Amino acid sequence: MVLTDTHTHLYYETDEARRTELMQRCRDNNIDRLFLPNVDAASVPLMFDLLTAYPDNCYPMLGLHPCSVKENWEEELAAIVPALHQHKIYAVGEIGIDLYWDKTFLTEQIQAFKLQIKWAKTLKLPIVIHCRDAFDEVYQVLQDEHDKNLRGIFHCFTGTLEQANKITSLGFYLGIGGVVTYKNAGLDKILPQIDLGYVVLETDSPYLTPVPYRGKPNESSYLTYVAQKVAELYQTSVEHVANITTENSKRIFGI
Repeated sequence: MVLTDTHTHLYYETDEARRTELMQRCRDNNIDRLFLPNVDAASVPLMFDLLTAYPDNCYPMLGLHPCSVKENWEEELAAIVPALHQHKIYAVGEIGIDLYWDKTFLTEQIQAFKLQIKWAKTLKLPIVIHCRDAFDEVYQVLQDEHDKNLRGIFHCFTGTLEQANKITSLGFYLGIGGVVTYKNAGLDKILPQIDLGYVVLETDSPYLTPVPYRGKPNESSYLTYVAQKVAELYQTSVEHVANITTENSKRIFGI
């Protein structure tokens, strides 16, 4: 059994001893594939450091997180571009729109989102979308940019069944993480109505920690709790969930 964490910021842990422990716990729990999204230019070397230490387990993605889109967003993107050619990259992400914290830079977020979608199409890569309080805005961009080359993951999906169907109808997969274990999140009612063939697992560590560790820093080894909850909702085994979601990740990322 192999579990795939399609979205983890594990590179934020820079203490080598603690990082070694985090990675060992992943191995102990069959989490052998970790996909790493950066968030801005400053996080790129952190991500690449982890990749260098664990080349058989870590797969980098590159993009500018919407919360990092400010007045200097074009400079930030320009600083990220060279890194696209330093290592093999498996997706452009995480990118998208976030209106939860600040609506000031909505226009710039849309511009950055569209530009990075163009990167992905040019490089023939999937995209990994961050969307918070901005479904209509994100979906409009996806409709505007939709063609046979646009594909990827809608990271941290917590929306409605209607929204899920809109996303999957465009060929995107749903990233399901720790929120699925939260009692009042509502995903327990929605997820069983979605084909498991459109689902991938993620932690978004160190954020969105699943029960029973909610309130503490998340880590990729906690993906097991996400997988267990998803298996419970689909009334199947953890092994089946691991197999299907890992195969889904291979189709998305090509590895």
